[in-house]
Amino acid sequence: MAAAYSLAWDVSLRERNTFRIDCRARCLATVHDAAVLPALLADPALAGLPVLILGEGSNVLFATGQFEGVVLHLTGHAAAVTGEDAPSARVRVEAGMNWDTLVDWTLARGLRGLENLALIPGQAGAAPIQNIGAYGVEIGEFVAAVEAYDRTAGHAARLNAPDCAFGYRDSLFKRDPDRYVVTAIELDLPRDAVTNLAYAGLREELVAMGDAPPTPRNVATAVRRIRRRKLPDPAVIGNAGSFFKNPIVAQALADELQLRFPELPVFPAGPAALRKLSAAWLIERAGWRGHRDGDAGISAQHALVLVNHGGATGAQLLGVARRVADAVERQFGVRLEPEPRIVGAAF
Repeated sequence: MAAAYSLAWDVSLRERNTFRIDCRARCLATVHDAAVLPALLADPALAGLPVLILGEGSNVLFATGQFEGVVLHLTGHAAAVTGEDAPSARVRVEAGMNWDTLVDWTLARGLRGLENLALIPGQAGAAPIQNIGAYGVEIGEFVAAVEAYDRTAGHAARLNAPDCAFGYRDSLFKRDPDRYVVTAIELDLPRDAVTNLAYAGLREELVAMGDAPPTPRNVATAVRRIRRRKLPDPAVIGNAGSFFKNPIVAQALADELQLRFPELPVFPAGPAALRKLSAAWLIERAGWRGHRDGDAGISAQHALVLVNHGGATGAQLLGVARRVADAVERQFGVRLEPEPRIVGAAF
């Protein structure tokens, strides 16, 4: 019988993060069965070491060349329909399943909702942590529960959606990253919901696809086409997708900025007194799109994307990101925040 987990020491993480940062981990723990997490975390060899959960490394920036702790990688990737009623189905997915593979898995079973989230990199377990979103949809809309190992309490936990405290690219898990190890997610996915075409560009892409009808599969294809066209491929140039969140500001500030810059894109942001601004527009207007310092820079393809042209360190990439945020704040009075987790430094 195969071991439920394995340990490796002094491991390079370069091929385990999409920035291709050459950080080394003191220990890499590969977990094949989440049930062994209590035993693993109680292993005397790991006593006192910090723990970092790492999926495909698509939402993390290592700002240091050495992580003196345990990198925890879960490999379980089973998915199953665990319950059905007439309009929807409950799907349970283990944390190690590739996200885009899950999107196709659900579409193949006639389930809707995840098509707008196609081609987002990473694993299913990371989805609720970041409350991933794209093209007008967030995963929090479909989460029924998140299964996790609670390191503080020392036992498995199942958190219903309200307990996850989802926000814009935010959740309980992101705010308390050292407490929970997400092991599986449960989603309620509809069978007959209308596809969401509210985001700019989706209808036009369907037209470009030969006036394709807005089926979930066609919407997923349209999203993938747009993403491949707009965002640099991490397999070609190191990046973690959108590095900066779209800032949410008071309506009064948004109105003031629109008076000065009528072309600034402004969107609703939940409460009536708040508005969401386009971080990409702010960065580009501040002159940083395509900027490069050595091998660290901002993509010429998309202003939200911090890129490693080959040999940049995490500290160099972080330095560029900080300067971008400072420049935007000086010009617009708005502070940008990073989407990825930064390991080894503060933003």
